[in-house]
Amino acid sequence: MLLEDQGPEDLEAREQAAHALIAAHLEGSVAREAFIQTVEYDSELRRWYVRFGCDGRDATTIYFDLHQRTLRYEVYFLPNPPSDQLELYRFLLQRNHGMYGARFSIGPDGDLYLTGRVALEHLTETELDRIIGVLYELVEAWFQPVVWLAYGR
Repeated sequence: MLLEDQGPEDLEAREQAAHALIAAHLEGSVAREAFIQTVEYDSELRRWYVRFGCDGRDATTIYFDLHQRTLRYEVYFLPNPPSDQLELYRFLLQRNHGMYGARFSIGPDGDLYLTGRVALEHLTETELDRIIGVLYELVEAWFQPVVWLAYGR
């Protein structure tokens, strides 16, 4: 059945099931991992915050936002770099070409983010773990090179 063919009850049931799966996994086994500093949930925003330690920076937080059909995730990567950053943006776009599961983006504030989405019908505990692992790996691999390109340090 196509998503367009689903009634509001089907979409609501899928969303509720996704909420239960995300809450149980992030607040359960993920929160107990040694590298995880905190897992929090904001019911007003329907957003989970998963904060973990990194080697290249003090910590990183993944924001998981539950929507009707997708789970959106993002990491705040770097503040708005100084102007004239053609080399930096070229570098980030080249990284995007080979990345899986997330991409670099520029937010409305000019800050840099890692973002991605997964359709709720594909959401599993394994997929949540993959997302966390991919974001961890990307922050570890690219944070220091991007800081150097953006700020020369």
